[in-house]
Amino acid sequence: MKEKVQHIWQIFGPLLLGGIVGFLIKDAMDYTSLVQPPFAPPSLVFPIAWSILYLLMGISYYLYRKVDEDRTLIFVYYLQLFFNLTWTIIFFVFKLRFLSIFWIIFIILLVLYLIIKFFSIRKESAYLLIPYLLWLLFATYLNIGIYLLN
Repeated sequence: MKEKVQHIWQIFGPLLLGGIVGFLIKDAMDYTSLVQPPFAPPSLVFPIAWSILYLLMGISYYLYRKVDEDRTLIFVYYLQLFFNLTWTIIFFVFKLRFLSIFWIIFIILLVLYLIIKFFSIRKESAYLLIPYLLWLLFATYLNIGIYLLN
């Protein structure tokens, strides 16, 4: 039973944590009132995209943990998840748009590291993180654009 709960957490934990953070800071989100860079999506896109990405992240981690338990990679996975969740607070609650640029770049580096390491252990885990990496790159563009325009 304990193992099943762990597997459920590994898959759905990021989605649950992302939902909690989103709920807690929903009143601080000022995305629609900001001057947007070109190609900025409507705010409705973000909860859909992040739900999919958090689920892919969880599945990636679950598949990785089925074959390996490297403590360093586990730490890096949870570190990137922590930085991901706190980026939202830094950007929306504290409105530290410049700091959030460096924060998201650090997340990108952590995710790149995970993709490289996961690829040598379980390729599916690495592939499942690629949409997340691409979204982070797009989010970095949005972050820089919002910083410069506001």
